Amino acid sequence: MSCSTKLKTLSRLIKAIAKQPKASRKLLAHLITTIQGFRYAKDWLTSNTDNISPSLLNAGESLEATNPLKSYINNYKGEKGICKPIHYFDIYHRCFKKFIGRETHILEVGVYSGGSLEMWRSYFGSNCHVYGIDIEEKCKLFENDYTKIFIGDQGDRQFWKQFKEKVAKIDIIIDDGSHLAEDQIITLEEMLPHLSPGGVYLCEDIADTHSKLVAYLYGMINGLNEWGLPEPDKEGTQFQKWVKTIQFFPWVAVVEKEEKAEQRFTMQRLGTKWLW
Repeated sequence: MSCSTKLKTLSRLIKAIAKQPKASRKLLAHLITTIQGFRYAKDWLTSNTDNISPSLLNAGESLEATNPLKSYINNYKGEKGICKPIHYFDIYHRCFKKFIGRETHILEVGVYSGGSLEMWRSYFGSNCHVYGIDIEEKCKLFENDYTKIFIGDQGDRQFWKQFKEKVAKIDIIIDDGSHLAEDQIITLEEMLPHLSPGGVYLCEDIADTHSKLVAYLYGMINGLNEWGLPEPDKEGTQFQKWVKTIQFFPWVAVVEKEEKAEQRFTMQRLGTKWLW
């Protein structure tokens, strides 16, 4: 990293701390805990693998058999390239299965050789509308009656503005584009508000130990947890009302929106006897 880049990074850090001094103090205080958690994950030792029952192992195999994406990829004979880690298909099915058979509008950032565009159509059914984004002009070759390709840079906010003007509805976003955290963050910021209620944003290939995107998502998680538990009734922020879950899998992050915004967050007290 050059001296000028370091100075720019330091300047951005100082400005961020100045804007949110209280939150910044908490984040810095938690840095040691974050490193502690990373060490724990890095030094993880599984001690009870010998005690896994055969029935649980067989249950896993039966679940694989019910995943249409696994069947598709295992029997794929097409020419268009598909390159995905095998465990992604279980994550896809877990997050996307509710859309099967429905009119679904799916966007994949990063078209590459076009194979996955056809896979999504096969998985979701004939009511699936597929959109692809890539910086490579040749990807226009993959357009057909149900697939629309847009050529542009996912790190360009003006491009996203134009895209949203042309595509009014998106239910699923898969970010398999540049894999640069700055571009991933711009894509998330521009498209999460545009995502349909109940929609799913999935970013893959986060193969970076200290990813800026993960740090950004950690900040979003803090936004989910703002105010702590409702005592006894809170309206919540717009973010809390609309973001249902933020999940992490190996190399994958998922953000899911609520089908309908939560109006208030309430705590229900039951029972008649309390210690205090």
